[in-house]
Parts: sequence; structure tokens; C-alpha cells
Amino acid sequence: MITVRRGAAAFAAAAVLCTGVAPVASAAPSPSATPAPVIPAGLYGTKDPTYDGVWRQSLAFIAQTTSGVQPADEAVSWLRKQQCDSGAFASYRPDPAKPCDAATMLDTNATAVAVQALTGAKRQSTDPEPLAKAAAAGATWLKGVQNKDGGWGYNPGGPSDANSTSIVISALTALGEKPGAVKSAEGKTPYDALLGLAVPCSATEGAGAFAYQPDKDGKLLANADATAAATLAGLGKGITARGVEPQQSPVCTDLAKPTMDRAALNGASYLAAALAKTGHLNTPPMPGATDPTELPDHGNTADAVVALAATGATKEASGALAWLQKNSAAWAKESGPAAYAQLILAAKAMHVDPRAFGSTDLLKELAATGPAPQASPSAAPAASDDDSGSFDVWWIIGIGMVVGVGIGFLVSGRKK
Repeated sequence: MITVRRGAAAFAAAAVLCTGVAPVASAAPSPSATPAPVIPAGLYGTKDPTYDGVWRQSLAFIAQTTSGVQPADEAVSWLRKQQCDSGAFASYRPDPAKPCDAATMLDTNATAVAVQALTGAKRQSTDPEPLAKAAAAGATWLKGVQNKDGGWGYNPGGPSDANSTSIVISALTALGEKPGAVKSAEGKTPYDALLGLAVPCSATEGAGAFAYQPDKDGKLLANADATAAATLAGLGKGITARGVEPQQSPVCTDLAKPTMDRAALNGASYLAAALAKTGHLNTPPMPGATDPTELPDHGNTADAVVALAATGATKEASGALAWLQKNSAAWAKESGPAAYAQLILAAKAMHVDPRAFGSTDLLKELAATGPAPQASPSAAPAASDDDSGSFDVWWIIGIGMVVGVGIGFLVSGRKK
């Protein structure tokens, strides 16, 4: 579910870490400071939007609209203008007046999350028809780039992965479509692709989890971020899901004929076990880092809370939510709008008021990162989208996904 988006930004950082730096002569001038990024009017956040502009904008909308807060027209207009004529979105287009062409890096994740964001924004919009058309166009493009195995990759034509496939499922469900009826040229559904990434309960490592993708040897390695995403998608839900009753502790069970529902519950059992170790999930160090210590992963922890709550495992999620309430304020402030959105969605999944999340009013802090919303963050919350299947914003794509580690489906970070 997602913090700051990790994709290309992580690769760029890894390239810097792994590249030798030539010695600098003592007489050489000091390097000039990196210029501050240009933030377009209407965009949330103050950091470089190259890799996460559409992502963080969309997550902000989703968190606000599910809380009864309508984003500013200026902000909604910015997102609409990012869309290509085909219906697709790139991660960010600095010049939206320039038509998309073959060089435009189209992004299935950005498109899927934007579809959900526009769908939510139209509910309180005074002019909902353009938003509905934009969302429908995005979904049409996504169905047109479905892989033969039924899934989706990060970029169209790329190998299917659990996060991308899950976020597209959420987008389709948000529009009232049945993902199981969306079939590839080979007759495969998105659920076929996800089941192919499920680690069996009989496995000695990662039992019940989902892999992001098979590794180079075809082995499925457990990935907590992919597991949170696929758990929600398998239940027909997304990051706006709410906790359900009765409380049920998840268990891992292999069936003779695997089903998506069972695989989702198996995923929840893996997440519950992972959280039980420390009360939160961890992230490995970046390639090239001198300190091998794993650090707490706030974004993926928030995603796991939503996934567990959606299965009824609220008891297993409560400790992680309490940890987030106590420890996430500084992380969210540094990470920006997508991080605040993740925390809001985790709070709402557990029926906790995001205006009193520990000592933080998350809706107020989120609103402060962009144009003032039309509705005050103190407005009454919107009705629950628990059964709408709305997007799991889970997820973020990152360096971890390539090495089989993890990518947050929501956002902790698309730039981590």
C-alpha cells in the first residue's frame, strides 16, 4: 500500500551508490547546490514529483474523499491534465500540454490509483461527468495492456507482479467491474496471475505469503508489501477497506484446488506472524549501505494493518496500529502526502478517528501539503467504502521489488 513511491527513484539512488566517484582536484570549485524542484500549482507535496507526482496526488484524494473532504478544484484539475489521450497516466508529466508519445513512460500503478482517486472525487464534485469519463478511460487502457497470464506489470508489457496486478484489480472494482471477468487473450484472469505468486502453506519459508515476482530461478520469495496488496485484492477490497466482524485470527491452509479467497486469508496469516515479531514490519538497507541493520517500515506496516482488518484480524493488527500512532509522526512529516494518506487509511480500517491519531490530526496535516480542500478536514466522514472494493493504494514500487524484498502498495514510499 504505499508511502513514498519507490520505483525509479530507488534505482537512481542505487546507481549513485554503486558508481565510483572520480577524485576532485583541490582547485575545483565546490559543487553547486541541487536546485529546488519546481512544484506545479495544484500538486500536493514539496518534493520532486518526477517519480510519484500522480501517485501522491491520487493517494491524497483517496484519503480525503473517504473522510468526507473534497479536494480543491485546482488539485483535481492538475490530476486530470496528467492523463494521456489514451487514458493512461505516467508517473509525472512536467508539461501536460505536450501530448504523450512513444517516449512517455506509461505507468499501470499511477493509472490504477488515479482511476480510483477520480472515482472518489466525482462523488462530491459539482461537475462529476468529466471525472467519470477520465476514470473509465483509464480502466479501458488498463484492460488493453493486460498480460497473457492475466496480470499486469509496472509498465505495460512488463512481467506481471503482485502489486501492479492487485492495484489494477482495485481500480476495476472501484468502477463496479468484476475483475474475474476481465480475461486476457489466453483466457486468464487477474486472479490466475495472483494465485501463481502465492507461496503455499507447506513452504519452509514465507508460508502463505505472496511474492512480488518469481526470482531468476523461478522461486517465490515472501514479500510483505506484495502480500498486503494481494490479500486485499483477493478479498475484492482495497485500501479503503474497513475492519469486519467477527474477529477471526487467520490461519494458513492449502487446498487441493487453490482459491483466491483462501490465498488471501493465507496472506493475512503471514502478515499477522510478521507483525507479531516486533509489532511492525521492517525494510532492508538500500544497496551499498554501510549499515546492514533493518529499519522500521512505516508504510508497509500501515498497509498490513489495512489488509488484516479487512480479513477480520483486527486483534492481530491492533498492536501495529498502536505502534504507528506512537512512532509515525516524524516519518509522515518527512515523507509527505502519500504517507499521511496511508496512515489515514490504516486508522479508518481500524475505526480510529484520523483526526486524533496519537497526537496528530492526520487530515489537517495532509490538507496542509496541498491546496486548501473545498470541505474542511473537520467535516463529517464520508460513508465507508468497505464494500466498494476501492483501491488498495497499497503499494509502492521500489528497489525492494526487484531484489524480492518489498514494495509498499500504498505509499510509504514511492520514493523510498
